[in-house]
Amino acid sequence: MQKKILCVGAGFSGSIIARELADKINAQVDVIDIRDHIGGNCYTEVDKKTGITVHKYGPHIFHTNNIDTWNYINRFSEFKNFSLRVKAKTYKGIYSLPINLLTINQFFGKTFFTKDAEEFIKSQAVSGIQEPANFEEQALKFIGKELYEAFFYGYTKKQWGVEPKLLPASILKRLPVRFNYDDNYYYDLYSGMPSNGYTQIFENLLDHPNISIQLNTPFEKSMIKYYDHIFYSGKLDDFYNYKFGELSYRTVYWENQYDKGDFVGNCVLNFCEENIPYTRIIEHKYFEYWKNFEDTIISKEFSREAVRDELPFYPKRLPDDLKKLEKYQHLAYKEDKVTFVGRLGTYRYLDMNVVIEEAIEIAKRYCEGI
Repeated sequence: MQKKILCVGAGFSGSIIARELADKINAQVDVIDIRDHIGGNCYTEVDKKTGITVHKYGPHIFHTNNIDTWNYINRFSEFKNFSLRVKAKTYKGIYSLPINLLTINQFFGKTFFTKDAEEFIKSQAVSGIQEPANFEEQALKFIGKELYEAFFYGYTKKQWGVEPKLLPASILKRLPVRFNYDDNYYYDLYSGMPSNGYTQIFENLLDHPNISIQLNTPFEKSMIKYYDHIFYSGKLDDFYNYKFGELSYRTVYWENQYDKGDFVGNCVLNFCEENIPYTRIIEHKYFEYWKNFEDTIISKEFSREAVRDELPFYPKRLPDDLKKLEKYQHLAYKEDKVTFVGRLGTYRYLDMNVVIEEAIEIAKRYCEGI
């Protein structure tokens, strides 16, 4: 008997699970999304005025060390090689991120080679911090006061809306310091940008006779009885009607602006100073380096606390959140017809490659279990 499946959300989690189940077990899959488009936060659209592909919900660069993941995503789009090189504006000037040997030499006015730079940064580190208890202590132990205050204090406070000392130390572990001149943001073996934007990937993923798509369609609990299984990528606390309180998120929003020629001259420029209200400027044309554009469109990115009905982006995962999360996870574990997937369904920050790998694995387990 043909299985009838509902995937809530047309981002990577829902779209990949839908495609895998349609392919592997001939399931009939309905995909719904509350928004008016597929692709979730990876959605891109071509700006009519400039012809530039705009990353509507912020920049996304696909990167992975897993050849299987790379091959999988390349089934649905041609990719161009792409190296993300972020610049950061501080009170002293503009520098490359991640912090690397050039950043260190320019910032401190030095001419260090690798070993001298390593010793110098060690001398900058705040001593006496054995096990960092928070983001600020992690940074002070990692890079010292000057680099922390220039590159991370103001940016982090704007991004998360709290003093960095109230954030977990684990957030900073994703930000490396390099003692060479490599300013590629990612170390992964494979890094690329879809030639025709991300939306085409989702169009191809969902292009299957067994898959139907309904946009502008919110999930309702009454839908469960019509399906053999539900894969839910919405907010975990929303599914349970906020029974244990709301999990906290940050949301981001953008102010777009047109200009002649170029604007900042790079795809991403971080603004690290606390007195500048936005966290970064995104210049979209630089994600399509293989094309030429006369004009440009930029997005100034702002961060604020997400309220209940706003689109959430970054799970804060503060201690109070984790206590609530444990209670919600206990309820989720007991669901026999619902599997919670993706960033919102599991309340974790996940890179695209991880979302894709988890979605493939979840679909595989479901197929093996029926």
